[in-house]
Amino acid sequence: MNEIIKNIEAEQLKAEVPQFNVGDTVKVYGKIKEGNRERIQVFEGIVLKKQGGGVRETFTVRKNSNGVGVEKTWPLHSPNVEKVEVIRRGKVRRAKLNYLRGRVGKRAKVKELVR
Repeated sequence: MNEIIKNIEAEQLKAEVPQFNVGDTVKVYGKIKEGNRERIQVFEGIVLKKQGGGVRETFTVRKNSNGVGVEKTWPLHSPNVEKVEVIRRGKVRRAKLNYLRGRVGKRAKVKELVR
């Protein structure tokens, strides 16, 4: 039974997965269905956390929209995620940036990683 599940999950993995980490600013191109039409909507923000593995891997992106914090969790291998584009790399020392939820303005910034 376990082998059957592994084979099904292996088929659903995306061939090319973008490399990004927690603290990076990314643009997520997500497919939105409105009635019988389908369009792509961009969600740009900071990656708060990555969790899971394989097909179940998800990442959470947070942005500030009109003074209100908005978070969205995306499945990495979902067909509804068209692509993930890294805007800038962040320098962080934690795996999950939950502390950003309580911060506003300049305090909510993440330093840029210079290589």
